[in-house]
Amino acid sequence: MKKRIVLYKALSPDLLARLQAAAEVTTVDLARPDGMARLRDALPGAHGVLGASVRLDASLLDLAPELEVISSVSVGVDNYDIADLDRRGIVLTNTPDVLTETTADTGFALILATARRVVELANWVRDGHWRSGLGPAQFGSDVHGKTLGIVGMGRIGEALARRAAAGFGMQVIYHSQRPKPDVEARYGARRFALDELLAQADFVCLTVPLSAATEGLIGRGELALMKPEAILINISRGRVVDEQALIDALETRRIRGAGLDVFVQEPLAADSPLLRLDNVVATPHIGSATEETRQAMARCAVDNLLAALAGRRPANAVNG
Repeated sequence: MKKRIVLYKALSPDLLARLQAAAEVTTVDLARPDGMARLRDALPGAHGVLGASVRLDASLLDLAPELEVISSVSVGVDNYDIADLDRRGIVLTNTPDVLTETTADTGFALILATARRVVELANWVRDGHWRSGLGPAQFGSDVHGKTLGIVGMGRIGEALARRAAAGFGMQVIYHSQRPKPDVEARYGARRFALDELLAQADFVCLTVPLSAATEGLIGRGELALMKPEAILINISRGRVVDEQALIDALETRRIRGAGLDVFVQEPLAADSPLLRLDNVVATPHIGSATEETRQAMARCAVDNLLAALAGRRPANAVNG
């Protein structure tokens, strides 16, 4: 008898066909008003689930006592209690590597857009304010030749370092738990304590995963260490930053600006103060959102799921 899969992420026809050839597939559209209720109804008897952006907590997992594998279409795994999954004997997989370059592109897009005030000035032109030459009120700041501080030197951090050093002649400094001698050799990067990095960097880019150690990593005290002309870029997770402290720093111009792809609450509330600040570029968590990368992530997730259900260890097992 075929095993049962619950799918709560849209897949291309070829990937869906692969799953249907190997298992009995129940699809759930979470965009429907009753989406979560349908997911709960589908979980009993499921051996595998594939999707993203849903916190599979104990109340949901209790509905699926036969569950063997969760295939998450993401690199971050902060939606899962890994210790609880271990107790239940459930394998968790994710999709690293395939989104590294695309997410680094997003980070650098935010650096450029914020430094050169691209969104603000594009709206200024659209609103009909460009009636003469530009003056200091419309000037941005250079990116080339500046110092980029990367907090978290993993795959995405290294991809950012390559862009910064090779493409923009930037000095790269970084903070991580362990030294990265290969990154230092390739890009002339230097490792610093967090407070030293914050004091020296013109751009601070956060690429750390969310964990107990990184939640609230950048708070009021850390923001106070940054240069007044510095810009904060967050492509990690919203809760890595104390959002209210950041709003205060931006409102008072304690720092020059911020480029944010992630937020404490997603979608970002329409009345968030971040949306009325002209020194903020806010994007809707687009880090990996290209057609090519999302398809590669989905393919990786399908590979992970089918391998686990066949009794093989998936290439991207997070636990087990």
